[in-house]
Amino acid sequence: MAGAAAAAFALQVLRGRWFMAYGSFLIMSAAGATYIFAIYSKDIKSTLGYTQEQLNTVGFFKDVGANIGIHAGLIAEVTPPWFVLAIGAAMNLGGAFANTGALVTCVKNFPESRGVMLGLLKGFVGLSGAIFTQLYRAFYGDGGGNTKPIILLVGWLPAAISVAFLATIRIIRTPRAPAAARREYRAFCGFLYVSLALAAYLLVAIVLQKRFKFTTAEYGVSAAVVFAALLAPMAIVLREEAALFRKTPETEADAPALSVVTAAAKPPPAAEMPATPMEKAMRALRPPPRGEDYTILQALVSVDMLLLFTATVFGVGGTLTAIDNMGQIGESLGYPQRSIATFVSLISIWNYLGRVSAGFASEALLSRYRIPRPLLVSGVLLLTVLGHLLIAFGVPGSLYAALVLIGFCFGAAYPMILAIISEVFGLKYYSTMYNVGNVACPVGSYILNVRVAGRMYDHEAKRQGPAATAELTCIGVRCYKDSFLIITAVTVAAALVMAVLAWRTRKFYAEDIYARFRENAVAGGDLERMQVESKKQTVYNS
Repeated sequence: MAGAAAAAFALQVLRGRWFMAYGSFLIMSAAGATYIFAIYSKDIKSTLGYTQEQLNTVGFFKDVGANIGIHAGLIAEVTPPWFVLAIGAAMNLGGAFANTGALVTCVKNFPESRGVMLGLLKGFVGLSGAIFTQLYRAFYGDGGGNTKPIILLVGWLPAAISVAFLATIRIIRTPRAPAAARREYRAFCGFLYVSLALAAYLLVAIVLQKRFKFTTAEYGVSAAVVFAALLAPMAIVLREEAALFRKTPETEADAPALSVVTAAAKPPPAAEMPATPMEKAMRALRPPPRGEDYTILQALVSVDMLLLFTATVFGVGGTLTAIDNMGQIGESLGYPQRSIATFVSLISIWNYLGRVSAGFASEALLSRYRIPRPLLVSGVLLLTVLGHLLIAFGVPGSLYAALVLIGFCFGAAYPMILAIISEVFGLKYYSTMYNVGNVACPVGSYILNVRVAGRMYDHEAKRQGPAATAELTCIGVRCYKDSFLIITAVTVAAALVMAVLAWRTRKFYAEDIYARFRENAVAGGDLERMQVESKKQTVYNS
């Protein structure tokens, strides 16, 4: 009997929501390889003889592969998540498949905790840069400045993790009592504490590795600690599933009382004149109330989506420009090449802190004080301005402060924007709408990174030296001053656009936007209890 119970418990764990969430965390922890572009961008530039504008174009297409996933969203609307993840593993260039398969599925499985869930999932994406750096150094040591092997690591590791969890990531409909929300939140806090410990360790490891020269064996020990921290959340999974497995009658007594709702008879609809094609088109475009399920077309043509898209292009696009150019920014301001990996790791950690902070804080502020999430995004974008100005004026030693601000603000803004999309436009077509929002990132990257920062860098590099050199290298504050002043201006404009969206949605966020999910959960729980009682009665009668 003990063996049968253990086997049943193991099967429950593997098929449960919490193991699905854990698998998603691991997939996300390897899905942010695009954020370490600054580590190896110098090698790409020197090996291929690219100008900065050409290198930034490579960075732009990197952002395209990571963010443009409308095709992944459309596939996810008609296929199970495992199929989406399998495609992503087969074509690792399309990083958006991992986000669509894992992140969107988690949001649908935990709809009342979407802000917290998005913060955690995007937080692990933010940490992935620092995690990749530790693994890379464990495999290859310091590499003597040679970063080419990391491209191979980026090529196979994310795909391998996605394949490992193909059968785990799926939609799981689990009715629950309202009291279960408190336990669910405590479980998320447990995941948060583990991830905070991992982030703290990575920060200490980065500082020590910058100060002292580590051997390959010492880098291996550091990577083993990271690996153990990634396994630690399994303890939370086992705890939550064990609580469900040993559910007692007393626990059931806490559930809401059984209720049966009968639909009132509706009078037959009055005869209507057939609608003209123009009237049908107008009805198809007329949006439902905010929070209801929009169609894809209704969302695309809505003013709310236009405002959100514009703010993301110029607000998040500016932070992506800073992150992608961090290697050349550090070089132009006189920082040694060894510091670039440190920059990327620190951005990853503060990116993570921004994401989990925004996820938990915005959820708390929304539920307690009804503060609209768009207003919080507007404030975060204004905070980003200080980091852009520090880069523009090249204050000595200020690059560390700038990357902390930019990493934190980029991390904080992104999960809140994705949560806003799910809240305003509904979850029915979230797989596609999530990726519509993601399109804004590479658009902003192309405008601000390629056409502004890259072009101005090359112009200044040519002014400093002969244009015939194989590699255009710019040294000094002027390399990025004008471009980041432009980025500062458009970021302020993006914050104002997001403030307009906050004003438009103030009445929507003043209400309980999750009420219908709780009603559905109670109704689902009632139905499940009715079925259980019916089965018991059938057994008794027989």
